[in-house]
Amino acid sequence: MQENLLTTEQVARYLKVDKFTIYRLVTQKKIPAFKVGNQWRFKRAMIDAWLIQNSNVWPKRFD
Repeated sequence: MQENLLTTEQVARYLKVDKFTIYRLVTQKKIPAFKVGNQWRFKRAMIDAWLIQNSNVWPKRFD
C-alpha cells in the first residue's frame, strides 16, 4: 500500500494557509513532518489525525 506523501506546498494548500506558516509549525514541532534530503514531507493520514487532535470540534459519541 502506497503512503500518500505531501510536500510543504501541498499541505499549505490543503490547510489553506501560506507555506511559511507550515515552515513555522514544523520548526516549532507543532505539525508532524519528516525530512527527505533537505525537503519536508508530510503523511496525509498524520496531517488528518493532527487536524482532528487540534480541532475545537469534538465528534459525537455513540454510547
